[in-house]
Amino acid sequence: MKKVRFLLIMTRLMLGFVMIAIANNYFAYVRLVLVLLMILGLLTDIFDGIIARKVGVSSEKLRRMDSQVDLVFWLCVGWCTWLLNPEIIRDHKYAIISIFVMEGLTYVFSILKFGKETCTHAILSKLWGVTLLVAFVSMIGFGHAGIPFFLAVFFGIVGHIDVYLIIYFLPKWTHDVPSSYHAYLIREGKTIKRHRWFNG
Repeated sequence: MKKVRFLLIMTRLMLGFVMIAIANNYFAYVRLVLVLLMILGLLTDIFDGIIARKVGVSSEKLRRMDSQVDLVFWLCVGWCTWLLNPEIIRDHKYAIISIFVMEGLTYVFSILKFGKETCTHAILSKLWGVTLLVAFVSMIGFGHAGIPFFLAVFFGIVGHIDVYLIIYFLPKWTHDVPSSYHAYLIREGKTIKRHRWFNG
């Protein structure tokens, strides 16, 4: 089952590059195909987590790999959005740059403190992932940013602040920390409960 989870993670990685190749060759139903592939990528993320929780094959190495592949996958989706709707990216460039800077800072802060990248899989970050999906469906599928984009930026900012606080509170590196409150409890030497649906 660990191999199945690894294959699901690698499938998500490949889907990102396949989407870019498709977006570079515009055809009648390219938007629909890209949205379906994006949803398929999200499903691989959901099912690799289900497998981990059901059979206990979660490990630090797989969790870190999962986080990095998630980042690459969403970057590929963002690149597809640029290829199909460059005007949307240009019109919202400052908000997008802000999110990129905040994401980069999570790596800087975590590496400076722990010597490795962050891997929190926090609940607010997962909520940001949901709003990203909705925003990209709107932009890629319909060429529209609007409220879905605003919500993705809002939860992106809130989620990154939560991760900064997690890094600050944690006394040592660990993965799967649901929130900054849980990180504070860890610092105080208390046991935290990780939700089986959100961390695994």
